[in-house]
Amino acid sequence: MAVPKSTIKIRTKQGKSVVEFEDHADWVNYTIQELVHAALRDTGKYIVRVTKKKVRKRTGRLLKNIQYWTRKKEGNLQVGFKPGGWYGMYQELGSEKQPKIGALASSVEENIDTIRSIQAQYLSALNNESKAMSMIGGEGSEE
Repeated sequence: MAVPKSTIKIRTKQGKSVVEFEDHADWVNYTIQELVHAALRDTGKYIVRVTKKKVRKRTGRLLKNIQYWTRKKEGNLQVGFKPGGWYGMYQELGSEKQPKIGALASSVEENIDTIRSIQAQYLSALNNESKAMSMIGGEGSEE
């Protein structure tokens, strides 16, 4: 879906000038929603990659169970352990036998600037239609 160059059209019908207004609010809302989703998706990929480097490896099963979830409708991002990695909470929060590692929390806290730059590259694309459409298609920073 391309945005026309002009949102106001003036044309002549039988010698009379007719002005037509076109509404592009739906396209703008769609573009914003898709850019936010793409920004969250790449942020989630980055956080998972950094977190996997910090998690203590025993069997390697926990590394496979770190995941991110993005929800378009709500426009949010969740990063955590899948049900198969429920024991990851012991490394994250600590217990009597396991010292606290806090891999998820520290990954986010230490990389706030990188997360902001990832999201800024998507949201700055609002000014350029072709850049926005290429980013919505899944192009951007890859894992």
